[in-house]
Amino acid sequence: MHKKKPDSIISEVWANRDEYAARFNYDVAAIFRDIRIRQKRSNREYLTYPARHTTPEKDHSIAS
Repeated sequence: MHKKKPDSIISEVWANRDEYAARFNYDVAAIFRDIRIRQKRSNREYLTYPARHTTPEKDHSIAS
């Protein structure tokens, strides 16, 4: 099967994402703290929505 070459734009986005994450040692909590700081500094209004309540899924497995 023919393997497609990754799109140059996609490759650039992935490289930028990896570079950004590496600055925070791939620590998701640190990345989110940085995002929140950037949001505050931007002086833009951001919407927040209440958390969605989920219902537990029924167990459809067959008991043996």
